[in-house]
This record gives sequence, C-alpha cells and structure tokens, in this order.
Amino acid sequence: MAPPIPLLAVRGSEGTSLLCGPPQCEDASFFQRDSRPSRSVAFSRDGTLFGWCNGHSVSVLKCADGSVVSTLDLPKTAMLEFSPLNSILVTWQPYTKTQDSPQGDANLQLWELPSGRLIKALYQKKVDSWCPRWSEDEKLCVRSVNNELHFFENNDFNSIANKLHMQKVSDFALSPGAQPSKVAIYVPGIKGAPSFVRLYQYPVLGGPSAALANKSFFKADKVRMQWNQKASAILVTASTEVDKSGASYYGEQTLHYLAVNGETALVQLAKNGPIYDVAWSPNSMEFCVVYGFMPAKATVFNLKCDPVFDFGTGPRNAAYYSPQGHILVLAGFGNLRGHMEVWDVKKYKQMSKPEAPDATFFSWCPDGEHIVTATCSPRLRVSNGFKIWHYTGSVLHKHSVAENSQLWEVCWQSFPSGAFPERPVKYQAAPSELGTTQAAPTQAYRPPALRHLPATPSSKLHKDEPPQDLRKGHSGEKSLSKSALKNQRKREAKKAAKQEAKPDPEPASAPAPVSNSQSEASSGDPETDKKIKNLKKKLKAIEELREQQASGKVLQKNQVTDLKTLTNIICKQYNIRIRKNDINVIFLSAAA
Repeated sequence: MAPPIPLLAVRGSEGTSLLCGPPQCEDASFFQRDSRPSRSVAFSRDGTLFGWCNGHSVSVLKCADGSVVSTLDLPKTAMLEFSPLNSILVTWQPYTKTQDSPQGDANLQLWELPSGRLIKALYQKKVDSWCPRWSEDEKLCVRSVNNELHFFENNDFNSIANKLHMQKVSDFALSPGAQPSKVAIYVPGIKGAPSFVRLYQYPVLGGPSAALANKSFFKADKVRMQWNQKASAILVTASTEVDKSGASYYGEQTLHYLAVNGETALVQLAKNGPIYDVAWSPNSMEFCVVYGFMPAKATVFNLKCDPVFDFGTGPRNAAYYSPQGHILVLAGFGNLRGHMEVWDVKKYKQMSKPEAPDATFFSWCPDGEHIVTATCSPRLRVSNGFKIWHYTGSVLHKHSVAENSQLWEVCWQSFPSGAFPERPVKYQAAPSELGTTQAAPTQAYRPPALRHLPATPSSKLHKDEPPQDLRKGHSGEKSLSKSALKNQRKREAKKAAKQEAKPDPEPASAPAPVSNSQSEASSGDPETDKKIKNLKKKLKAIEELREQQASGKVLQKNQVTDLKTLTNIICKQYNIRIRKNDINVIFLSAAA
C-alpha cells in the first residue's frame, strides 16, 4: 500500500489553500481556495480534519474528500484547535466588554463534532495557554484558571473533577502518551524565594510526597517545558528578560532536566551565552541543545545529561529532528543567513548543507523526507513565499506571493505515529528541475588591485571548532571511567616526575646561557636554586647601574666601585669569562 501524500495548508492575504505535498506539489483538487483572508488554520491530530476561520465563519472539512463536517457562524474567531480524538472543536476570540455586558461574553467555546452543538462557554482573557490540554484518550482535560489547575474527566465540563492549587501556578505542561497522565507545573519565585518546577501524576496532587520530582532555581522570569514522547522526562528552559551582567541582549538562560523517577539535573553547557533552542529526539533517549555566543555550539545529550556528540560551532540558532528521528537539521534563521546543516543521526555524518536566505519558518514533512521553509509576514514583509525541499538539498517546489501580498502561515497535515516508516538515508541529491542551493564556500573580500596576487590566509574573528564524537569507545579518554582516568593521570604525572629527577648521562658540551629573563623553574637541588637566586639578584643590580650609566647619568664613586666589584665577584665565583665593559650575556659553566 502506497503511503499517503501529506497536505500543506497555506494562509495569507490572498486567502487559504491546500497543496498536495511532494512529489506533485499541486493544489488539492477537492478544496476550492478561499479568497477571504483567514485568521487561523488547523489540522486535527490524526490529520483527518481541517478547519479554518475567515472572518465570516468557522468551517471544518474532511481531508480525504473535502466534504464539509461542520460550519459555525463565528465571525470573531481568532484561534481554533481540535481535541485529540476529534470529538471537540475549541474556538477562541478576543475578550471584550460592552455596555450591555460589563463582565464581557464568554470567549472560549467548546463545540461538539460533527453536530456543532455548544458544550461549554468559558472565560479566557489571555491568549497565552488559551486552549485546554487533553490526554491522548480524552479521559483527562486540564485548564489553568486564576493560578490553579482545573481537571475535567471524560469531557464533562460541568463539574471539576480535581484541582491543583499553588501559591501562583504560572504555567503547566501535560504529558503525552497513555495513562497515567503526568503534569508539570511552574511557580515563579517571589520575595527572594526560588522558582520551582514540580511533576505530579494524576490524580495524586496533594500531600508532601505527592510530587514525583522537584527542581528549584533562581533567575527565571519565564520557562519553556518540553516533555519527551515517552513522558519519562521533561526539559525546562528557564530564562530572564535582562542579563544583569550585560553580556547578552537575550537575557540569561539555564537548562534543567527532570525525570518522573525523581532524578533532576542542571545541564552543563560547554560555552557561555544564550540557549537558542532545545529539541527532543523522537526516540526520547537524547536531546539536542543549540547554545552559546555566535558562532553557536550544538550538542546532543543523553538522559544522564552527558554529552554524546558535539557538532562544533557555526551560524545556527535552531534544531529540528525528523519525525522518525533519523535526521537532524541545524539551522540559522531570523537574523542569520539561513544556513542549514543536515546530519545523519546514526552515523553523525553531514549529508548536505543547503541555504534558505531570509527564511523565518521551518517544518518537517511527516514523511521524514521533505521539509518546508517559508518567509512569512509580519517577521519579514518582503519576498514572502515558501519552498519545499528534499533533505539532500534539492528544491522541489517554489512559490512566491504577489508583490503587494503577504504570506502568514504554512502548516503540514498531521499523521498518527508510524504512518510513515523510516527510510534509508540518502547522501546523493534528489533530482530536481530547480536544482540545489548548497552554500558556496565563503572567501574574504580582496580589493581589485590585489586579486592578481596569490591568495594569503585570512584571519578570522572566531576560530571554528570541528565536530567531536564524545560517545564511549570513540575517543581515548571517554572509553575509561572517572576513577580509571584519575589513576591514569596520577601514573603519568609520577612517570614525568621520575624522568625530570634523572641526571643527564652526558655532560653538556656547551655552557647554558642565563639572562634576566630566565624562567623561575626549580632545578630540584636547594643549593643550586640558592646560587641561581643570588646570581639573578646581582645581575639585576649590575643591569640597573649599567642602564643609568648608558642614559648619561654620572654615577657616584661608590656605584662605579660596586659595579666593578660585583662583576669581578660573579666572574670569580661562577668561573665566568667576560669581555671588559660587556655584561650583556653571562655564561654559567655546567658545574654551576
């Protein structure tokens, strides 16, 4: 059976359209483009339904044949979302007050599908976390209300099944996957107290030992919480708006790890600077972090928060795993030039390095073979459009909007896990009429008058760090345990000390020069060190007198006597021959 062809929803000032994914890259025959600008578009989690709101109504249709499922008269709707099993459609519109209703109207509405019956109308003033969050079987739904969490069971929104009340719950994240469901909550610190994130397993929400894990930290104005697909661990990126040290415009960020078995850790990063992006691998066993001042580093960590592979440095600020987890794309979008690095995760080998200038959006196609990059408004209001690529760097489709039009959003159709099996990785570029956009090697600017001359190595502001495999067995030190490494270093230090202590079997044929700039290294013999120290002291005194004499200063009689006396004493004590009035270099014999 041939795999399905994913759809791509395109929303802009020209209207809403559906595009069949590669290899056709043509408009879907069952969907007639809606010329009215849409405020929001959404696919259901399994990809069977598609909904959009165009300022007049909210429409829902089947992606298989385009048949209409439901149409709702909701002209003010700005957001919409489907529940995991497609039984409920959630719509949100901005909260407003009028003279007729001083308290305002309920702006969060839950509609039954396909009947279109209103189940519940709720108040949701802020757009942040506007949508309730369901477990995958829809047996549990969570909503944040006035600094506490309300839990609903079996889509019964008329009664609250459970509550989680803290001093000030600012954000939460419900785990994916099957029951039992876990929930992570974030409480910001107040009055000098630290912020903290706690993990709970529903329905055990109260008591001192109810939390599965707890992690406290300072310097956190807001957090971003990311569960892995197996719901066994969560990553928390804590950030502040302002870096008080003045080192970064992006504030300060720290990355914390919490597991449902109670383990917590601060992820140690090898370079100072912002944390641009964090991405879990679909296998839930690794995660990639892009961090550090430009050029940024990218490192893959395991569940012990130990580094597995370091991709070196480069112009990047985002990481994207393919849905199957076999390919990783490191990219630099936004204020960077759009360089992309495509890596084979199993071999950690780079496959291609395409370039998408001015791109503001990136998304993997569910088939794990293709990607879409787009330049969207309002991030950039010129050169709006999108490209569909093969991960080897070939451009398969390109669309540019009209000069006075804007592109707002592109979105791939969702599919259940396992709909597209993993395919063997290809290193050769896929055939395409539009060719590839492999980034050409950059060269330093040379003025026209110097271009006929041989090129000379140019200096760089930053030295690029190469990739490094940190897995056990791939480097000498990493293959040993911590205690074994410690013992090995002790043995090496002891061996080096013995080598230094051994006398030289062959006497030096020529005396070694000693000057004022000689290092302070110890010879190992206290008597010899004492002689060397006294000699250097006398040499310094002689040098000071000679400098005064050379500058034209008339020395006193006793200073001239001291100069001659010190010189004679040094020559006699250390068996040195010097030329008259010349103490630029003094040679010690080997016996000294």
